[in-house]
Amino acid sequence: MVRLESLKKSNQFQKALKEKKTHTAYFSVFAAKNFLKPKQRSNLIISFVMKKKIGKAVKRNRIRRKLKAIVQKLLKKKGAINKDYTYIVFGKSNAYAQKQDVLLPLMEKSFSKLKK
Repeated sequence: MVRLESLKKSNQFQKALKEKKTHTAYFSVFAAKNFLKPKQRSNLIISFVMKKKIGKAVKRNRIRRKLKAIVQKLLKKKGAINKDYTYIVFGKSNAYAQKQDVLLPLMEKSFSKLKK
């Protein structure tokens, strides 16, 4: 099973934000070639970020959980997410009201754009 690891330090976030990016109405995804080694080879380095402007903690956490669940589903599909990259996913407030069925193909499309 693939585990998700997150970035910890500010300079790690800054490095990842400088390279590839893609945006949708519900989230933005930033990617950089792995500059950190995951604890295990099968792990994926990905961080989920929500701005306080989105709303209270309950709303931000629901968006984060929804996006994490979508990434977990994509990891089960072979080749949907490239593990050679470090990702940052910025959630937007529109994602709160949207169903996972709508967000899943958008997320898959975003990750495929970043592979190129």
